[in-house]
Amino acid sequence: MSRRKAREFAFKVLFQVDQVNADPHRAFQYLLQETTLAEKDQEFSWDLISGSLAHLEQIDKEIGTYVTSWSINRMSAVDRNIIRVAGYEIMFYTNSQPVVAIDEALEIAKKYGDDTSAAFVNAILDKMLGETK
Repeated sequence: MSRRKAREFAFKVLFQVDQVNADPHRAFQYLLQETTLAEKDQEFSWDLISGSLAHLEQIDKEIGTYVTSWSINRMSAVDRNIIRVAGYEIMFYTNSQPVVAIDEALEIAKKYGDDTSAAFVNAILDKMLGETK
């Protein structure tokens, strides 16, 4: 559960960066003031945030190959940023457990997305996972 919270923090920071060009470090620090997160999970969350942002262009390009009917910018911002975090884990994170990352992304999508978010997120992430195997 604590790793899910760390992933949720990463999603929230990426969402803020995406929507209002927030400074990721300040957004992360703000979340830590509002909600506690174990130190090891803070490190994991920050790894997800910084890695996702560092590889954003590559992640978005990969996502774009699976959403052919519209551009990534037309996707729901919630869905887009959940996929970005999990996509980073699948594509780049060294100690990743991709199936766990996908399961956690689906739970976050159910919590923050609309009725179709979990299915949409699952479809894209499954395709991304298939490409990295």
